Amino acid sequence: MGHAKKVITIHVQNDREKEEFLREVGRLNLPAFIYVHGKLDSLKVNVQGTKGEIRDAVSKIMAIHSRVRARLYPDRRGLYRYSPDDLFREAGVSVPPTSLVRTLELLGETVELNGETGEIRTSLPWAEAVELVRRLGDALSEISLRTTRQIREVVLPVSAARGIDPDELLEILVELGLAEWKEDKFKYELVKNKEQAMGELLAYLSREEDEEDED
Repeated sequence: MGHAKKVITIHVQNDREKEEFLREVGRLNLPAFIYVHGKLDSLKVNVQGTKGEIRDAVSKIMAIHSRVRARLYPDRRGLYRYSPDDLFREAGVSVPPTSLVRTLELLGETVELNGETGEIRTSLPWAEAVELVRRLGDALSEISLRTTRQIREVVLPVSAARGIDPDELLEILVELGLAEWKEDKFKYELVKNKEQAMGELLAYLSREEDEEDED
């Protein structure tokens, strides 16, 4: 099949959008040849290849621009839209999306998870969301080998949202009778269900904070 060429124009609002878009396009691994020429408020994207390669490349380029705009600019409700894969790639770590959603809730942020696409809508800006994922990843790396998934779903959000060491939270859960160390499994696991454990742990931490304030 013969080669063809297509030029598309991507309009951008600022340098940050331009940089984010170019970085994402640079990660593409496509058979089509892509050349980008930048102007003040737009980018000319030259795509060369077979008609099929061009069609595929243009589709992915437009999808990238849509994702970049969704994470940089809030919608009418003040929510940003993120692909978890983009978040995890930017943070350099992967964490359970449910833990991320729960952490955002604990921080008082608006958050919605699309069960079909996995897309997250939240009031937390992109840079802060990336940093939050990094904090979750640090906590996960500390306790992943010594915990069950259920107990991690309690410890990770509280650790990231409250800035408390995950090992300290494990100790508190055991002290409160909400978790125990299983010698045969070499793991901590919950004694009660995760929602009840989360509720009682947060209540305990709030009491501790109140007592500190009184002192």
